[in-house]
Amino acid sequence: MANDDTQWYYNPASGQVAQGKELAWDERMGPYESEEAARHALETAAQRTQAADAADEADDNWGVPPKWEN
Repeated sequence: MANDDTQWYYNPASGQVAQGKELAWDERMGPYESEEAARHALETAAQRTQAADAADEADDNWGVPPKWEN
């Protein structure tokens, strides 16, 4: 993993991007490899949430319901 001082972080409260761990852990999203990637942190998080939700939904669908649910 790269040095944390060279990584980029996004502050969801202010919308600002900073290099290095300038903020407390609960005030930043990241790390990201570039400033541009950090600027898109909320979009990235939304995409990952959608993918995780889809995986959960697929995992919940086992196909044939149990006999007691018929």
